[in-house]
Amino acid sequence: MNADIVDIRDFYASPLGGLASRALGAALRPLWPFVPDERLLGIGYPLPYLERFGPDAERALAFMPAQQGALRWPARGASQTALVGLDCLPLGDACLDRILLVHALEFAEHPQELLSEVWRVLAPGGRLVVVVPNRRGLWARFDHTPFGSGRPYSRGQLARLLKDAAFAPSAWSDALFFPPFRRGGFLRLASAVERTGRRLWPAFSGLVVMEALKLVSRGLAVPAAKRERLRIVKPVLVPQGASALNRKPS
Repeated sequence: MNADIVDIRDFYASPLGGLASRALGAALRPLWPFVPDERLLGIGYPLPYLERFGPDAERALAFMPAQQGALRWPARGASQTALVGLDCLPLGDACLDRILLVHALEFAEHPQELLSEVWRVLAPGGRLVVVVPNRRGLWARFDHTPFGSGRPYSRGQLARLLKDAAFAPSAWSDALFFPPFRRGGFLRLASAVERTGRRLWPAFSGLVVMEALKLVSRGLAVPAAKRERLRIVKPVLVPQGASALNRKPS
């Protein structure tokens, strides 16, 4: 069952949600230190994290599942948010450089269909980062946060799912080592517990964060049934190859 958009928004507006956002941002930073003039899409509820990467990107979009609901983003200027079906993204083939899945894969009724669409719209060599609740962690066991809903994954389960969808896992990180308690005393200790947990008990993080690269080789293609259905979708972006992975900002 999807978390409701209002519940997710309210969580991130709370003290616990703010701490969670900073902890996950710290886990994402080593994987994507910058996004140099690339086309970036966030799927699920990516708004707290697109705020970090958006200024460096050529274009940043937020797609939110129809079952969840959507919020306008950014608050000023043209909206860059769309309400979509996760099994049929309104984009052309190979038009994005990077995709961030957060509050998305664990709620997908058919995870492979979502990853198939992600594979289709990513350019060759494009990068995907998936954030899911860790089935070993405390955060998957408490339902007062969005990470306590949906299907949790272990690192091995997520890696196998990505490989089956023609992605090559390339790096991983963890976040949310502090417990999801809302009392002030626990919140004041959260930053110290997060640093300690990262060193001492990485297997019990609240979140698994994994980066993967799109694989393109002979025999890999969008399934015929999906190609037929995608012909009716009007592309929003034109295809463009992924930027060089090692390009440095000027």
